[in-house]
Amino acid sequence: MAHIDAGAELDPVHPVPLPVATRGLTAAEVAERVARGQVNDVPVRSSRSMGEIVRANVFTRFNAIIGALWLIMLFVAPFQDSLFGYVILANTGIGIIQEWRAKRTLDSLAVIGEARPTVRRDGVAAEVGTAQIVLDDLIEIGPGDKAVVDGVCVEADGLEIDESLLTGEADPVVKRPGDRIMSGSFVVAGGGAFQATKVGREAYAAQLAEEASRFTLVHSELRSGISTILKYVTWMMIPTAIGLVISQLFVKQHGLKDSIARTVGGIVPMVPEGLVLLTSVAFAIGVIRLGRKQCLVQELPAIEGLARIDTVCLDKTGTLTEGGMDVTELRPLQGADESYVRKVLGALGEADPRPNASLQAIIDAYPDVEDWRCTEALPFSSARKYSGATFDEGDGETSTWLLGAPDVLLGADDPALLETERLNEQGLRVLLLARSSHDLDDAEPARGARPTALVVLEQRLRPDAADTLRYFAEQDVHAKVISGDNAVSVGAVAAKVGLSGTTVDARRLPSEQEEMAKALDEGTVFGRVTPQQKRDMVGALKSRGHTVAMTGDGVNDVLALKDADIGVSMGSGSEATRAVAQIVLLNNSFATLPSVVAEGRRVIGNITRVATLFLVKTVYSVLLAVMVVCWRVEYPFLPRHLTLLSTLTIGIPAFFLALAPNKERAKPHFVRRVMRYSIPGGAVAAVATFVTYLIARHHYTGAGQLDAETSAATLTLFLISMWVLAIIARPYTWWRVALVAAMGVAFLFVLIVPWLQHFFALKLVGVTMPWIAVGIAVVAAATLEVLWRWVDRRVPA
Repeated sequence: MAHIDAGAELDPVHPVPLPVATRGLTAAEVAERVARGQVNDVPVRSSRSMGEIVRANVFTRFNAIIGALWLIMLFVAPFQDSLFGYVILANTGIGIIQEWRAKRTLDSLAVIGEARPTVRRDGVAAEVGTAQIVLDDLIEIGPGDKAVVDGVCVEADGLEIDESLLTGEADPVVKRPGDRIMSGSFVVAGGGAFQATKVGREAYAAQLAEEASRFTLVHSELRSGISTILKYVTWMMIPTAIGLVISQLFVKQHGLKDSIARTVGGIVPMVPEGLVLLTSVAFAIGVIRLGRKQCLVQELPAIEGLARIDTVCLDKTGTLTEGGMDVTELRPLQGADESYVRKVLGALGEADPRPNASLQAIIDAYPDVEDWRCTEALPFSSARKYSGATFDEGDGETSTWLLGAPDVLLGADDPALLETERLNEQGLRVLLLARSSHDLDDAEPARGARPTALVVLEQRLRPDAADTLRYFAEQDVHAKVISGDNAVSVGAVAAKVGLSGTTVDARRLPSEQEEMAKALDEGTVFGRVTPQQKRDMVGALKSRGHTVAMTGDGVNDVLALKDADIGVSMGSGSEATRAVAQIVLLNNSFATLPSVVAEGRRVIGNITRVATLFLVKTVYSVLLAVMVVCWRVEYPFLPRHLTLLSTLTIGIPAFFLALAPNKERAKPHFVRRVMRYSIPGGAVAAVATFVTYLIARHHYTGAGQLDAETSAATLTLFLISMWVLAIIARPYTWWRVALVAAMGVAFLFVLIVPWLQHFFALKLVGVTMPWIAVGIAVVAAATLEVLWRWVDRRVPA
């Protein structure tokens, strides 16, 4: 076999004849290339390694700040003032474990969903993993298959390849022997074989796949919103912390070490250290939960994206209906002989080596006729809506036949269309068999074709389709059925699964985007949609502000899946659709989709809740520090006090709230939604706590004065923080009430158990000041209620 230089450029305009043996490589040649390292060694997905996971969770900006402060506290203060450092260690460990579990789930599912190209070796075709392909391998391809490596065409049988994902050119390209085949392109019609000329990281598809399917938590509104918040927090922290350090070093009532401890106590709570962790954990647990349902999330933000959708575009075949079909009736037209028609259908079935679901049903119903020989074939394509073949009938007769959509092959006034319409209204699929008087390579082989028979097919409805559509309706998500089939037939199928609305023939849709978008908003079911139209329809919906999910399993869905906000493919779908989709339903069940939507809503809704908790703490910490600097007093808290408060009012509750069910549709403007509650909440908490502290400074005198002042201030801050938690936990369920109550009981336990009083340096002195602290907290809680209700009405999210 002649070897092709892996770096050679092939001119697609001037085909290069290649002396490639049709038997493919021998076992010895494969072994030789493996030994030389000429293997397609790029992994199907590139999830983060364990080392990368550890580095990402350990080496963060805030871990560095907290770590440095922790080391200081280990030397200048008692053990209990360095507890915050151990909390960070625990958080980091939890983050690493959860992401490692998510990695294992993703990697195991990726193996299940991995493409397995057909490679011909020693004359035998067999499926192999993409990583087992070697240089010069002969790879067979058919409709829906993606070219996983670069190569040159060796065999072509009506081979048409879509290169739009690479070049932007929408029209399929006809390939002949010697033409270049680019990795990342996919077959839309016909079949053939090509020889691998670039493998591994040299292949263009490998570079795309490595970037596109990386295990990542970026490029989502949630993650970018949190990054924005953390940036603002850093800007606030630095000058405030500097001012606090300077002021506390000059307040020398209680010595240098105590001043340092109180300074650190002021800086540590400014850091919303658990927010990033909880977001990562929530995403990771979402992946694990969906993995158990055989749902492969190829890009983690897809969980978030699907939660934000308001429109889902469904392809009928494989979504509302199962892939298989059954021939229920054969109706000869114009006096055609039924036995002869059966022979034609049997021969057409044999002529296509890669039949679609419709043709497979015909193959099952009508056996091949041995004496008929196919001399030319025109594969089915979604753009044409028909296939064809020319036969030598064995008795000297030659005939050309077309099989496809009646409303495409027949004129508008043909009487056979009336019969077709009646069948379509029953939800049946109808194909027309027509005899052509033109050659298949004619520009219009269907022109003047003579109708010979109608083939009636029954589609198998998915038993779970109705329930799934009902779920979307209840969640205020609009379903649009977009299909290449006859509009009336698709409308009837949609009606059977409970989807009502206007049915539209896509051939009558306006091409101008604004007008198309208007028609799409008004219609529900669209038939006779071309692959390019599907893409245009997704673009039109997005132009009106819709967040669009697209489901599909056929090669005609690839362009629309790529352009949709979220692409969802079935596991049994074509390799090309699985490659561009962000979510792959490996169990081929449309009913899994509500689980993905629910998981995304849980993540976003709950992270919005807990982000408010974390940022209220950041706001009141910064404001308290500013007020301490302005009043030139000692910072009221030690690190142990704020560790206790953070654990009981934020840390423990946040973990439960972040993983709880949440069905509310995700809303945009994450940063604005969080900050409009956090700023007033934090301001009220800071002012009320500082007022209590100032009153306590005048109330207490003598030994133990600062500890008594701190205890009173801590009581006020805890009660206000508990009220913030009570607001965030709404609407109440039994477990949320129990959670809030348990945190209150835990704090009470600290106040009444002597050794815990000593450990946390908390002891309420007297009766008057503690009740004043409670009274201030009650007023602050009432203020919070009024403020947050006002914010809901007056400040848009």
